[in-house]
Amino acid sequence: MIDIFAQLEKLKKHPAGGAPTGQVEYIVVGLGNPGTKYDNTRHNAGFLVVDRIAKKLGISIDRLKFKSLTGDAMIAGHRVLFLKPSTFMNNSGEAVRDAAQFHKVPSERIIVIFDDISLDVGGVRIRRKGSDGGHNGIKSIIYLLGKDDFPRIKIGVGKKPHPDYDLADWVLSRFTEKDFDALNAIFDNTLDMITKIIEGNIDAAMNKYNR
Repeated sequence: MIDIFAQLEKLKKHPAGGAPTGQVEYIVVGLGNPGTKYDNTRHNAGFLVVDRIAKKLGISIDRLKFKSLTGDAMIAGHRVLFLKPSTFMNNSGEAVRDAAQFHKVPSERIIVIFDDISLDVGGVRIRRKGSDGGHNGIKSIIYLLGKDDFPRIKIGVGKKPHPDYDLADWVLSRFTEKDFDALNAIFDNTLDMITKIIEGNIDAAMNKYNR
């Protein structure tokens, strides 16, 4: 027999759908460059992931605030703000800093999703913290937050075809249909990764998804 009161209490703690309530406790940032010129490029993997999460949650990320397109949702009982910075990649930290300061969200509750050329297409690495690894978006965030202790989800976009290939040309090249075949499962799983991180189970997320 279903305990209706228990179900109602559960919904109060972990609402699904509806307008988000309470204070923003977490920020999820997908890194990329704004504009149709950069649609589906490797450097926009973070944008693509956040768009996929928004679709799964049934929300829109279309409000302009904090130099970003923003939207919010409830995940595991916590209000989460999603950001797609419109500052261009190299100045991503401006958007993250502004949102974090306004909502008083500490760096360890900021989850950043971005492309990683050291991983094969479809690979993923979840990390608690770390250096910028040569990624200019992460470099900007670390510089303006003054901390590197934010969790991050790295999405593999593939190595350069050969050592002499220009790095900027590579990361600004578009994913192929074959690439998306490898990426789709990762994109679909990122909501679960984020949920586990928010629930305090980052080890479980790393053990399940890192490859």
